[in-house]
Amino acid sequence: MGVHWLLALLLAASPVPSSVPSGPIPRAERTAVLVGAGDIAVCGPGTEATAKILDRTPGTVFTLGDNVYPDGSAANFRRCYDPTWGRAKARTRPAVGNHDYRTEHAKPYYDYFGSAAGDRTKGYYSYDLGGWHIVVLNSVCAEVSCSVSSAQNRWLRADLRRSTARCTAALWHHPLYTSGKDHGPTADVRPLYQTLYDNGADVNLTGHNHNYERFSPMDPWGHVDAKRGLVPFVVGTGGASHYGFRSPAPGSLVRDAQTFGVLKLTLHPDGAEYAFLPIAGRKFTDSGRITCH
Repeated sequence: MGVHWLLALLLAASPVPSSVPSGPIPRAERTAVLVGAGDIAVCGPGTEATAKILDRTPGTVFTLGDNVYPDGSAANFRRCYDPTWGRAKARTRPAVGNHDYRTEHAKPYYDYFGSAAGDRTKGYYSYDLGGWHIVVLNSVCAEVSCSVSSAQNRWLRADLRRSTARCTAALWHHPLYTSGKDHGPTADVRPLYQTLYDNGADVNLTGHNHNYERFSPMDPWGHVDAKRGLVPFVVGTGGASHYGFRSPAPGSLVRDAQTFGVLKLTLHPDGAEYAFLPIAGRKFTDSGRITCH
């Protein structure tokens, strides 16, 4: 028996150490969940019903502003938000809305969420999750400017240049794209959207109109752009109330104005699955997949 043959036999019989990974990392191990909505907390059944969805859905919770109604007082956070969505506070990354700013320039909002809400003089910040870069911006432009030359936009440009993620989602309150009847498109946020578009961002989540709407990928000027556009969602369905729709805006694909619920994004390094999760007893849903640029 040759030495080389014997050595090969012994190596073949030896088990591969369990600590050594074999093959690519399973896809499930490289995912993360981002779940939430905007226009959330009144002391009523809608808010409690959406909070129950969060109770059974693991992941990072986002809010899209107007966290409490009718204003962002400490009492409203204590009475309406904390007993409901507050159950997920430790895993929440919030965005600020105009109703939050109705009280002391949103001081109770920043007090409630603490460092998770970013610098209280800015209201914008970013983090990485599941291979994605998540940017949370302040669309209350009368309080924190959204202009091309603003500190917020300069920060955004620098933040996007630093990111090495293939996929980027941007979250804020006021939508650039909406068919909502109560609030039209907010042109003030277009410079932020333009910066995101110029830097290859993929998804834009907003609230403000109390309904659900999903658009085709859109450029900053109202045109469908399947190659470079961001996919805008309006998810103002956190539980406060319902707003109706006017005629569908260009690019609008799916609309619902009768269902409270949350949007769940399952994030992969190259894209995401999205699913609107309705409250118990309601049937409307929407789901699909987004592939990043």
